[in-house]
Amino acid sequence: MLNKTGIPTKEMVSSKFPSEETLVKPKAILECYEAIPCNPCATSCPFDAIVIEDGLTAIPQLLTDKCTGCGQCVTACPGLAITVCQIVNKKALFKIPYEFLPYPQKGEIWHGLNRGGGIICEAEIKNVIANKSKTALVTVIIDQEYLHDFVTIMRK
Repeated sequence: MLNKTGIPTKEMVSSKFPSEETLVKPKAILECYEAIPCNPCATSCPFDAIVIEDGLTAIPQLLTDKCTGCGQCVTACPGLAITVCQIVNKKALFKIPYEFLPYPQKGEIWHGLNRGGGIICEAEIKNVIANKSKTALVTVIIDQEYLHDFVTIMRK
């Protein structure tokens, strides 16, 4: 599926998420599906929670016990393939990369999108942190039922 459409299957996506019990604390979700020469996620992690077996071309793995969900890897990833997720009171709190201007504003309600670009839910903007990399770290909250479907946002 990924090679034909560019969209991972539900099984592929689910395999990248730790258990819901683990997600009571924020954890990075590494949606890297192919081994390519890339390692900014591992080198940017201040807690050594992301490992790449050969140091560069293997698919990165998350050590959930070391991950604090800080989001450093989210804005470091050139492929925008990393989010941070936490489950709080039947809601999913995501930190996502966002590169379009103008950035969303705290309190706004945007569309939540799936990996195919379809609108699936409403996403409340909880926080926006702009940094030097021009990739903002946007925190959104959505209903937990969209945990494995949600990937990004679009202005209403």
